[in-house]
Amino acid sequence: MDLSIVIPLLNEEESLPELEQWIRLVMEREGYSYEIIFVDDGSTDKSWKIIKEMIAQRDTVKGIKFRRNYGKSAALNTGFAQAEGEVVFTMDADLQDSPEELPEMRRMILEEDFDIVSGWKKKRFDPLSKTIPTKLYNGVTTWMSGIKLHDMNCGLKAYRKEVVKSIEVYGEMHRYIPVIAKWSGFVKVGEKVVQHQARKYGETKFGLSRFVKGPLDLLSIMFVGKFSKQPMHFFGAMGGMVFFIGFLLFFILGVNKAYHLAIGETAKNLADISWFYVGLTAMIIGTMLFVTGFLAELVSRNAPHRNMYLIEEELGWEKERKVTIL
Repeated sequence: MDLSIVIPLLNEEESLPELEQWIRLVMEREGYSYEIIFVDDGSTDKSWKIIKEMIAQRDTVKGIKFRRNYGKSAALNTGFAQAEGEVVFTMDADLQDSPEELPEMRRMILEEDFDIVSGWKKKRFDPLSKTIPTKLYNGVTTWMSGIKLHDMNCGLKAYRKEVVKSIEVYGEMHRYIPVIAKWSGFVKVGEKVVQHQARKYGETKFGLSRFVKGPLDLLSIMFVGKFSKQPMHFFGAMGGMVFFIGFLLFFILGVNKAYHLAIGETAKNLADISWFYVGLTAMIIGTMLFVTGFLAELVSRNAPHRNMYLIEEELGWEKERKVTIL
């Protein structure tokens, strides 16, 4: 199969038929074999009913329905697991991403050997309350990750199949998939200017909370990417350094007391010196950090799968199935 298109959605009943038709026209014009995987993230409108109707009419349409809203990361991760195309695309369901961009992005993956091609909505139809924080977010992400993208959070992206099969997206990490992929060894990331459509139906599903969660998620990814396999390298090194500082203070205080006693002077009781408690605290914290690193090593070697989603239905594959992941 030439490509898979994973589309997470929440209450987008009005845009779904138009989006499927637009994608189909582009795919048929280019002669691609393809699949559209709609992942309904707990919609409360008629979105799933419309998806089921499209599945009944088109063998290129497939669908996954969550029993409740788990978030975009969960939807993408589940769609990635089912995707079979040589190149896997993600796009939003609100008609703001244009399917006309897909052929060129696919070419960049296959002919220019990119692992990821990210869309860049250079001209946006968003209010300043959204565009200014987005620019700040992109700048900070570029500085921290070393990945130079103008629009890290653009929903329109293309991935080599090996990328989506090798990464795990959970929590709110969908904003940083290129960063996650980089830490997995997929370092060739390209960018393409794409057309941004004004929202035609409904309202945006993203609120101000993403500006709080975003930086925290980035810090988490940077830490996990660097130390997830050897957390002892972080906690052990820090704990050892802090413990050594405390031990050094103890040693200096001990030598100082021994010196005063040796020359016949009265020496203070160590418990009466404030630096004694600083050193003691440092040794305790250092020990705790070291133990934390040891426990983190045990957890990292035995961690269960993070993504546990209760799926109500999956349609469009060889047979209809109901799946419960416990």
